[in-house]
Amino acid sequence: MSARNVIIIGSGPAGLTAAIYTARANLAPLVIEGEPSSTSDQPGGQLMLTTDVENFPGFPEGIMGPELMTKFREQAQRFGAEFITERVTAVDLSVRPFRVSVRDTVHEADAVIVSTGAQSMMLGLESEARLLGHGLSTCATCDGFFFRGQEIAVVGGGDSAMEEATFLTRFAAKVTVIHRRDALRASKIMQDRAFNNPKIEFRWNTVVDDLVGTDRLEGAVVRDVLTGETATLPVTGLFVAIGHTPNTALFAGVLDQDDEGYLVTHPGSSATNIPGVFACGDVQDHTYRQAVTAAGSGCMAAIDAERWLEAKSD
Repeated sequence: MSARNVIIIGSGPAGLTAAIYTARANLAPLVIEGEPSSTSDQPGGQLMLTTDVENFPGFPEGIMGPELMTKFREQAQRFGAEFITERVTAVDLSVRPFRVSVRDTVHEADAVIVSTGAQSMMLGLESEARLLGHGLSTCATCDGFFFRGQEIAVVGGGDSAMEEATFLTRFAAKVTVIHRRDALRASKIMQDRAFNNPKIEFRWNTVVDDLVGTDRLEGAVVRDVLTGETATLPVTGLFVAIGHTPNTALFAGVLDQDDEGYLVTHPGSSATNIPGVFACGDVQDHTYRQAVTAAGSGCMAAIDAERWLEAKSD
């Protein structure tokens, strides 16, 4: 079996953009896109769980997340990218060509691009799957515009939660921060911004027990953890900001990771600590986490891989 030029692991905006660029460079990439039944490595990434996408350039009327990812995929296929709709079960990056296993099948490649993404930590409620993208969101920057003049809530107490709550006050009439403790863990500057914002209120020692609504979010059932008292907040938007988990378990102990588990890439590059292995998208970006920035980093990884392969063949 001859080694492929490039294997791309993951198929969100980063992986599919990398596929488009490497395919156009005649590198015939193999994209192992994940399993439809998996929440951690779903083909198309987190945008497959998103309804309206209105901030991706080129779509002035907006586009549905799954439709956008389908267009990405079709474009990559048009230029010769090959897809396997399976989950990678193991990698061996200690030898070249690199070995990427899908169950009992081993694929070899001279270069690997990792674009396995990250998943938002959720509340663990059955109603979340029904209402995600229908009033329930994990991204204020993506979805805040849809809640103009409405009463909404943010769950969390860290910097991300305070940043999202503050951002959402640009659109919402009122933002309620729901936090399970009686003090925030956010930095002082982020706390001060939230406390001083007249549109933000706080529900301390409170957790969300359930979500109300069939097709759209109509309210959130909250419980005081000290008294056990429950109430229904009449919010039409709920933003979960309790953290993200990068999908990096496959690479533990092999690729360098930061304290939060995100892959570390060289400054100004998509290169990891292993020559020939590149990373792009949310798996290495916990700052921006946008479809357009993920796509941009996928382009970077493809160009980096192409140049690395060219230098290696000289």
